[in-house]
Amino acid sequence: MTTTIIEPKWHTTEEVAVLLRFGLSKTKMLILTGEIRSVKVGRNRRILPAWVDEYVQRVTSAPEGVSA
Repeated sequence: MTTTIIEPKWHTTEEVAVLLRFGLSKTKMLILTGEIRSVKVGRNRRILPAWVDEYVQRVTSAPEGVSA
């Protein structure tokens, strides 16, 4: 018997907060301001894993003391 692992295609706002180790309020603000891209699906926000990676890359490549 083989086991198939299904990777999530989307993250919820709560999941992104956990991934980034940010509070939910901070994560929601990053999404609201567009710093982390998201789409609205029905009444819910969803974030692609690649968009979380883009945010991390942008923040870590910004000069020290400059917010991306």
